[in-house]
Amino acid sequence: MAHLRSRRRLALAVPVALSLTASLGFLPAVASAAPQASTAERTDERAAERAADAPGLAYVVNTGTDRRTIASVEKAVAAAGGTVVVTYDRIGVIVVHSANPGFAEEMRAVRGVRSAGATRTAPLVPAGTTDQGAADYVTDAEAARTRAASAKTPGSEPLEADQWDLRAIGADKAARIDPGSRKVTVAVIDTGVDDSHPDLAPNFSAAQSANCVGGKADTSEGAWRPYTDEDYHGTHVAGEIAAARNGIGVAGVAPGVKVSSIKVSDPNNGLFYPENVVCAFVFAADHGVEITNNSYYVDPWLYNCTDDPDQRAIVDAVDRAQRYAQRKGTLHVASAGNSNHDLAADAIVDASSPNDTTPVERTIDPSECLDLPTQLPGVVTVSATGVQNLKSYYSTYGKGVVDVAAPGGDGRYQTPDTPSKNGRILSTMPNGQYAFLQGTSMAAPHVAGVAALLKSRHPWAPPAALQALLKAQANNPGCPESYDQNGDGVQDATCEGGSRVNGFYGHGIVDALRAVKR
Repeated sequence: MAHLRSRRRLALAVPVALSLTASLGFLPAVASAAPQASTAERTDERAAERAADAPGLAYVVNTGTDRRTIASVEKAVAAAGGTVVVTYDRIGVIVVHSANPGFAEEMRAVRGVRSAGATRTAPLVPAGTTDQGAADYVTDAEAARTRAASAKTPGSEPLEADQWDLRAIGADKAARIDPGSRKVTVAVIDTGVDDSHPDLAPNFSAAQSANCVGGKADTSEGAWRPYTDEDYHGTHVAGEIAAARNGIGVAGVAPGVKVSSIKVSDPNNGLFYPENVVCAFVFAADHGVEITNNSYYVDPWLYNCTDDPDQRAIVDAVDRAQRYAQRKGTLHVASAGNSNHDLAADAIVDASSPNDTTPVERTIDPSECLDLPTQLPGVVTVSATGVQNLKSYYSTYGKGVVDVAAPGGDGRYQTPDTPSKNGRILSTMPNGQYAFLQGTSMAAPHVAGVAALLKSRHPWAPPAALQALLKAQANNPGCPESYDQNGDGVQDATCEGGSRVNGFYGHGIVDALRAVKR
């Protein structure tokens, strides 16, 4: 992942995967002519007292989808000291803010509530900084060398000689046959996209873009853009998918399709909180998006364990949202992660969660503790490869978990024969710039681009059929005989499976050229 926090972080890059209340006592009678406070007034007083004693948190409350149940639960939210931010009645998810430390526990006892929990461990509006991994910006001298090399191949973009990843999956040749349809949109759920970049502006869809931070979509002009130039992850991802072939800089895998931006990164710390991701999936579904790219994991937990009531509520809310989008025809593509974890193992040590306060080391069962959204049903899970078509050293993997693989870069062990000799992925950056990043965050958009090409060829294919086509056109190199990347005599990861399906590559590395020929 160019790791944004790793996959961000991110995907090194994907931003993924809540008795009414405790009874109120009666006030003792007093000798006064003044009227007693009503139950509602006493409830307000109690909520105010709790708010003064505890920091505010965000919650998801998951319930049934009938209007009567939702209305009843919303009343219970208020009685428990919560404020409804937004209700997604079609999926039964209510986003709430509350300063009541017992809010989630109280809500779990309410009739009609299926699950409820805090979506973070830090107070609302925490302080922090975004870590998206080190970006290797292209210098003027490097750009000049690359332009000279690119000019030797007619029809190439000026910086395409450094895009070994396009050639690795036949995307350069595919573009000559079918660059993709403008009826297909890929939404980048991420840190925002700089739609003014000359390689992105021709294909950008503002009508399908929004800012979902806080859990409620803001579609005002430019709300979808990065907060600062340092929030570059989403812009890089967007270029990998659909940078136009316009003779300016780089090219995307599907240069003829549209790309939109759904911003979900918190402005204070860059984290992708659950309520933001829920909003993003619902917005994408309701605005006709065919494919979403998710180069992140849902914060603050790298893995959400269903035996924890808060984390179970997060899984429930995000899964409801992504399934809703699938039912409306949206395919989700997600990065597997940058921890070199085996998601099919019996146990994994997670020392990074929660990442919004103080992480605590824990050993988790990956069958019960899920990386969101990549491990949710129907989501395409993507591992990363380098120029040698070998799993990138950082890429998470797992037999039966990874669906397909794609170039994500490997600047440590796999060096391409390109002008820059840079093994990472070159793409667009804010303010008309270009840079190299690596991570499963970079692999996922290659798959999203190929999926967009397939959707262009098969416009009536639903998400399940589109995923089947992705797997069918992939090329599987099979498990390597040895995976000792650093040469110390110890295997750095174990690939399980055969030449058709295995833990490193799933069904194989995607092939854009085969996709447009199908």
